[in-house]
Amino acid sequence: MENRIIIITGGANGLGLELVKQSIEKGLFVCNIDRDFEKMKMLNNTYKENYKGFIGDISDEEFIVNTIKEISNLGNIKILINNAGEPSFKVPTLYNKNDITKCFKGLEGMILLSTEVLKAKNEKDLKIVNIMSSAALRGNKQEAVYCATKWGEKGYTESLKVAYKGTSVKVIGVYPGGINTDFYKNSRDYISEEKQKSFMNPKDVAKTILDNVLNETNLTVSDIIIERNS
Repeated sequence: MENRIIIITGGANGLGLELVKQSIEKGLFVCNIDRDFEKMKMLNNTYKENYKGFIGDISDEEFIVNTIKEISNLGNIKILINNAGEPSFKVPTLYNKNDITKCFKGLEGMILLSTEVLKAKNEKDLKIVNIMSSAALRGNKQEAVYCATKWGEKGYTESLKVAYKGTSVKVIGVYPGGINTDFYKNSRDYISEEKQKSFMNPKDVAKTILDNVLNETNLTVSDIIIERNS
């Protein structure tokens, strides 16, 4: 039987890792793209079946082109989940070029990956799931550049929806609030460890996303906003 492939970016840690684990449990063949060499090496040793890791930078066009070509030979790509991204939380006057470049790599990767997968699938029979943030829906204190990136990702997502309306390509935007992961580890002046503990469980968020993306009905949930109950 041909592999039903789900591509997940940023799948070595946090929410991405939960998406990888739960997708494997659901019988999908997971292609995980992440640049964390040590974590990816551990995952390659853990998952012997229904898994293949690709180590590299999602903003590297040559790497993405070659990776999608290789994945296309492994089976039928059904779902692309663009999850990878890095934050930079600072007051407006402290941002520098490195912060901007780091934040915008997520947007670059989303566009490069979506483009290559669409070409590989001949623009048919595909779900593109763009995981952004509630920061794509509003401005936030100390998140000017991060919000700019996420608003750009939202604009790209909405444009894809219009471009493929009425086709077998379905585009889903996901907007989660704060998740209890190491995402904030370098921003303790903004998000304390105590505050982080009150954020959503990544297992619950991953389940919510996959339950909607993998539904068996002839319907598509086009936007998923995930918030804490309290």
